[in-house]
Amino acid sequence: MSIRKTASTLALMTLMLGGGGCSSDAAPSSPPPGVGGSSSAGTSGTGGTSGAGGSSGTAGSSGTAGSGGGTGEPSTEPFSFFVASLARLQELSGNDLGFGGDFSYGEQGAGAGLRGADKICTAIAELSMPGNNKTWRAFLSVTADENGAAVNAIDRIGQGPWYDRLGRLVANDITGLQQTRPDGEVGEDLPNEDGVPNSQPDPNMDPVDNHDTLTGSDEMGMLETDDPAETCNDWTNATGEEDVTPQIGHSWPRDGQTQSWIAEHRAGGCGPGVNLFGEGGPQPGDYTVGAGGGYGGIYCFALLP
Repeated sequence: MSIRKTASTLALMTLMLGGGGCSSDAAPSSPPPGVGGSSSAGTSGTGGTSGAGGSSGTAGSSGTAGSGGGTGEPSTEPFSFFVASLARLQELSGNDLGFGGDFSYGEQGAGAGLRGADKICTAIAELSMPGNNKTWRAFLSVTADENGAAVNAIDRIGQGPWYDRLGRLVANDITGLQQTRPDGEVGEDLPNEDGVPNSQPDPNMDPVDNHDTLTGSDEMGMLETDDPAETCNDWTNATGEEDVTPQIGHSWPRDGQTQSWIAEHRAGGCGPGVNLFGEGGPQPGDYTVGAGGGYGGIYCFALLP
């Protein structure tokens, strides 16, 4: 059975994840105050309305390497990794089906998808740990940033170590990440922003099949293809189309198998979609990010531990 785009199943999905889901036709939310501050190379701009699941309003300043953190001193508490949960992506997108493949989040122009994804990571981190104030980066590769240069996800997240919300080690360094599973304490079931295993976001409910996580990357975290259609037009496209299938990893392995957290197979497409009961891979005719068991989740890393 799959959770698809119906009112009854969306209600079930929200109940299962404990999570304040929004109406699928709700107006997209604007980035929270203090999110998306400028980085050293940043220039400010005004964001218009983005594609499906995006948001409108004035965007914060952006920089070549992504949006900055909050305005205060970064927290010294170990917290530098999470899988963005469905509940938070619903909340920030204003859409029960999430963002799909468009993470521009109020940003416009070249590089908008990557900058917006960084702002989404920052917003979620601040919601989980108010005053976190770290610089967060989405683990996404793109064919072209605002300067027209290709970007590898593995090159934009710092050098480690990285810890989850509960202070458990995810990996010590890049070498520890470039494994089939990260070699820290929680690599077999990577946790969300609250430190909860992503396979069972509500500990009082049964596990769900939500492991497909967008990366656009190969097993080493490098850009998987130079075709922008295969990164949802560098994370600005939420249109479900045949043969537009971004690379995903598995936040936890299906059926106890050893599966890559970065690059396991392709998503069904770039359209917004949630499927919490995967059927062994994307099903024919389902051109959404959740087609194979997921919801268009992303990995988020902070540059400081």
